[in-house]
Amino acid sequence: MRVAYRATQLLALPVLLFATWWFASAGSTAFYIPPLSVILDAFDDTWFGPRITEDVLPSLGRLALGYLIAVVVGVVVGMLIGLNRTLRALLEPTLEFLRAIPPPVLVPILMLFAGIGNSMKVLVIVSGCVWPVLLNTVEGVRAIDGVLIDTCRSYRIGGVLRLWHLVLRSASPQIMAGARQALSVGIILMVISEMFAASSGLGFTIVQFQRGFQIPEMWSGVLLLGLLGVLLSLVFRVVENRVLAWYHGVRTVEKER
Repeated sequence: MRVAYRATQLLALPVLLFATWWFASAGSTAFYIPPLSVILDAFDDTWFGPRITEDVLPSLGRLALGYLIAVVVGVVVGMLIGLNRTLRALLEPTLEFLRAIPPPVLVPILMLFAGIGNSMKVLVIVSGCVWPVLLNTVEGVRAIDGVLIDTCRSYRIGGVLRLWHLVLRSASPQIMAGARQALSVGIILMVISEMFAASSGLGFTIVQFQRGFQIPEMWSGVLLLGLLGVLLSLVFRVVENRVLAWYHGVRTVEKER
């Protein structure tokens, strides 16, 4: 019963929006706003074929690589900065400056240094995804309970054990929050990076459809991006529940008190 209720909560709004789109566009004769039925027909013809391996999988591969690099760099650098007050004070103005630069404007610059291949696209994703992870890691490390720090000091727990069991675990809720934000940013940057000097990928293909006035195919690409976003969000939620199982357990116990 509980599972059915949860499924209803998750699917009610998407089904309502889908039905609204279907009936609102059913009689459309506008060239740029075709009926949803036409878009779904184009979706089947366009994406269930060679484009899965030629465009979809390469895009997801670049996203995965850039995202993982950003998470690793963000966590490592964030922990170093969060643990060192002097380093944090020294780097904070520079970090705020770099964070304020929109990653899409770096594309022409990255093209000069990394060319127009996969390296440039991965670097664009890294340049945008690293900041939510890094800044949330810094804040998570800064917010570690002082009692836990004193306990580790009293029991002479230091080095790698202290970093793993105290610092990383205490900051993990904040880190996962930053990683969730970074995932959304990464999907956006994946598409943007493929709109510049690319020969494959979802962003490239959607732009080619738009330039060729293949409007149903263009809309089908937008629909596919939305579905991929939902799927990646669900995968992330599964990983998050595993990583933060201890945290959710503590919160459940606190609520029951």
